[in-house]
Amino acid sequence: MSDNPAHSAADRLGKDLEADAVSYKNSAGSTGFRGQNRFTDPALDVPPDWTAPTPPRGLPLKPTPLEPTPPADAGLIDDPPPYLDLSTVALLGQRRRAPSEGWRKWLYLASFKLINVGEGPKAIHRDALIAQVQQPLRGCHRIAVLSLKGGVGKTTVTATLGATLASVRGDRVIAVDANPDRGTLSQKVPLETPATVRHLLRDAEGIEAYSDVRAYTSQGDSRLEVLASESDPAVSEAFSSEDYTRTLEVLERFYSLVLTDCGTGLMHSAMAAVLAKADALIVISSGSVDGARSASATLDWLDAHGHQEMVRNSVAVINAVRPRSGKVDMSKVVDHFNRRCRAVLQVPFDPHLEEGAEISLDRLKPQTREALLELAAVIASGFGGTRRDPL
Repeated sequence: MSDNPAHSAADRLGKDLEADAVSYKNSAGSTGFRGQNRFTDPALDVPPDWTAPTPPRGLPLKPTPLEPTPPADAGLIDDPPPYLDLSTVALLGQRRRAPSEGWRKWLYLASFKLINVGEGPKAIHRDALIAQVQQPLRGCHRIAVLSLKGGVGKTTVTATLGATLASVRGDRVIAVDANPDRGTLSQKVPLETPATVRHLLRDAEGIEAYSDVRAYTSQGDSRLEVLASESDPAVSEAFSSEDYTRTLEVLERFYSLVLTDCGTGLMHSAMAAVLAKADALIVISSGSVDGARSASATLDWLDAHGHQEMVRNSVAVINAVRPRSGKVDMSKVVDHFNRRCRAVLQVPFDPHLEEGAEISLDRLKPQTREALLELAAVIASGFGGTRRDPL
């Protein structure tokens, strides 16, 4: 023990501090001051929703539970490998088509093809109609065009509709003249052969390929083919239901669409087979009072003879065979047929059709071509339906 009083005081102070530390350690526990956790980090004591990732819009997303781990052999058989999409659109992008008409086309050309605002509403609507007409068709679709009244443009509508379908679709389309009298359907296309439906029926047993049928038909610029009726007045034998059925048996083997230009009489012998075989019916009316009444009488006759479903699915065409005089309220005529038919369309007057000669789609007015395209689209909308069983 040191005799120095200062050293003695320092030793006593150190012993006192050591005793206080031991006492504090015993009272605070084995962890000491730092182990008390008297203060906590606010960032560690928050709800999980506060720290969830926030989407661009809306509230933070709640954490989703983890998916169960798939077995090791999952996806080895059924799931395809993750190949990259190598389509043209994916690799080159969707290129905007250049405008085809109007001020949009002129702007595109004037800007040296640098400014492309795309097609207008009319062109987009026309493209939609074309796509509707071009939809796939399974088997042969048979269309009957009829009217009780002559002079309403029934043959003209048959030829122009057939030409529109043939030019837009690209497959084989034929129009058959089933008029028991002297029909004029063959006059709507350039005459390539004097053969008629009688010659086809005479040689039906030997027809085995499309080239064999082609020898009996005439074809126009639109690729529409026409099978003419017998025009010789010396032939007294009428075109019967059996003849029409045999004709269809030959044609539907080689053609996707068969249009039948019926006669004006509903009671002639071939009409029963025409109605029994038709998948679509078009009733023609003119814009006059007597034309509308005759078309309505046609629907009445069909209703009375058990063809109610055919009437409901029919298409009425109001054909303007002459310039409008403005005296007939066409809205009421359209409303009348809308109540009875699936659709009603109007074909405007066209000077080229008034000529009564061979028909060229390029010589028609744009409004007429648009109306025929809409008619073709309406007919094509029935391609996917179930074929009606023969009566």
